[in-house]
Amino acid sequence: MEKIKEDKKGFFTDNKNHTQLIELYNQFNFFAKDNGMTLEIKEVGHAISEMKIVEKHQSAPGHCHGGVISGLMDATLGGSALSYAFAQGKLCATVEFKINYFLPVKLHDELIAEANLEHTGNRLVHTVCDIKNKKTGKVVAKGIGTFNLYPMNKQTFE
Repeated sequence: MEKIKEDKKGFFTDNKNHTQLIELYNQFNFFAKDNGMTLEIKEVGHAISEMKIVEKHQSAPGHCHGGVISGLMDATLGGSALSYAFAQGKLCATVEFKINYFLPVKLHDELIAEANLEHTGNRLVHTVCDIKNKKTGKVVAKGIGTFNLYPMNKQTFE
């Protein structure tokens, strides 16, 4: 077990290929897996996530809980920021994010979220995201997020 932790740590700290790092991140992101979310990075700073609303996502019969949508928002905003952080040889963490809900999301709806990096600084990056109903193309939520950049060697993997 200790060897696996060291291998992971070395992979993150020695690797500057953001594509490979995102693939590894997807393997360890159990929250996304458990909720049926996918994350794809088209280019540094541009993230796309998708998910289908299933029974466990309901808060009222036939309707999705807002926390599920905010989880998708945070994951997509974070993917955008993380791709930039990886390309800089760093990691990142959410400092804050804001979400606005516009339309209800229903059972079996498929969502697509698209986030883009809007501003980068020495320690903070800012991203924006729209979540749309994949079938109708209508925006169901919009969000903005700020992420803190930090050195990869500060990650302990414990």
